[in-house]
Amino acid sequence: MAARRTSTGRRRGAGRATGLTAGRAAGSVAGRAVVAGAAAAALVAGSAATALAAPDQAPAAPSVPAGEAPTGVGETASSANLRLTANVPKQGSFASASALNSDLAFQGQYAYAGNYNGFAVYDLSRPDAPELVTQVTCLGSQNDVSVYGDVLVLSTDSVRSDASCESTSVPAASADVWEGLKIFDISDPLAPEYVAAVKTTCGSHTNTLVPDEESGSLLVYVSSYGPSAAAPNCQPPHDAISIVDIPLDAMEDAAVVDVPVIFPDGGFAGVEGTVRRPTSGCHDITSFVELGIAAGACMGDGVIFDISDPRAPVVTERVQDENFAFWHSATFNNDGTKVVFTDELGGGGAPTCTAEIGPERGANAIYDLVDGQLEFASYYKIPRHQTPTENCVAHNGSLLPVEGRDVMVQAWYQGGISVFDFTDSSEPREVAWFDRGPLSTETPVIGGSWSAYFYDGRIYSNDIQQGFDVLRLRGSAFSQARLVELGQLNPQMQGAYTSWRDSRRG
Repeated sequence: MAARRTSTGRRRGAGRATGLTAGRAAGSVAGRAVVAGAAAAALVAGSAATALAAPDQAPAAPSVPAGEAPTGVGETASSANLRLTANVPKQGSFASASALNSDLAFQGQYAYAGNYNGFAVYDLSRPDAPELVTQVTCLGSQNDVSVYGDVLVLSTDSVRSDASCESTSVPAASADVWEGLKIFDISDPLAPEYVAAVKTTCGSHTNTLVPDEESGSLLVYVSSYGPSAAAPNCQPPHDAISIVDIPLDAMEDAAVVDVPVIFPDGGFAGVEGTVRRPTSGCHDITSFVELGIAAGACMGDGVIFDISDPRAPVVTERVQDENFAFWHSATFNNDGTKVVFTDELGGGGAPTCTAEIGPERGANAIYDLVDGQLEFASYYKIPRHQTPTENCVAHNGSLLPVEGRDVMVQAWYQGGISVFDFTDSSEPREVAWFDRGPLSTETPVIGGSWSAYFYDGRIYSNDIQQGFDVLRLRGSAFSQARLVELGQLNPQMQGAYTSWRDSRRG
């Protein structure tokens, strides 16, 4: 299957040594029609039984004043401990405003960056001077990307004429349509090879990796939603996920092996006359294979799965929240005792970081996970108000490997990037931030950071319009985290950072 590839650089030797299991967190702009214009990471460090003991004295979190959001085009602002060190603008077939940058994944010295028109590969050998080395044009939004060994998985959640990278958009009511997963061989990161396509019901908005070592397969939980009686490939009810099996020694044989119904009762019914959406599938799932659990953000429901049998996930806990419009994504803390769920109020295209919306909507909800039950602890939202032209809401992020504390970095679209400490789940607080000014002060333009993740000493962000960013987090509270080798990061596939000291760069 052909994919148009542009190679813009050269390979710089072998990737860094893998040190820790790293994870995913994930997401994407909500809605099937997006406004205008997400062996376990080689579970290197052991199992949950080796859970890390906290040091005698955990590093103190810095005190950072909220600061003011920039209000002029081209302006930036940040806390003193977070600085932008590099930006690689969108280019080629990704340069247009409609070619939105989407999710990120990492392996070795490379970052894989999704875009509605394909994906790009960046060499991070010099992290403050990343190099775009390959750009693959493969049409079909939103192209959320995950990587595992030689496998790259790309999600297509737009109705296409066929599975090729040159497909065209067609009406959902067409009799013969395609949407689902595309699978690439990345044994050579500079020359990805398109090897298989798997059609899935209602497409694939996001994907979650669940390695099945016993069978030698990589399982993919496919999240999709938004059924319609007029859509032959997405008939209601759609209270299921798809499970795709990718044999690691024959990825061309990838296929759907099950479509388990996870909401036999139909899920949350929604609240008529409000923005609280009914459940008809999941937006995002985050696996924690070591613990045999996963967290699902499923439109109107936040759920916990038992995935001890990865081919038969079972919902064991469900919650709703009167302040949540759309359960979007989930991130566990390091020992799986907390979950940060995000609410994508406004679908990612609305200005919801305003005084009128307030601090409890379009925010994170932090839950303690106690004996398998989710117990609400608090909300967290960035403490800055954005302008009416800036789309802003809680979006994709990941944990930082800060021993003895729970710290997360997160994208907020045009609200920028926030680093917050939720060690005390009832009182989360921001410890670093970065914010570009609005793309326009006159009219809404979809933009900002789609994903912000911590990987091998830096924060990397895929800005929807302005390209691939690198940020450096300073200060003694993060000195340990900056030395940690992750080796691989799929934010929807978490694993425990079980040993900092054995995983530092020498």
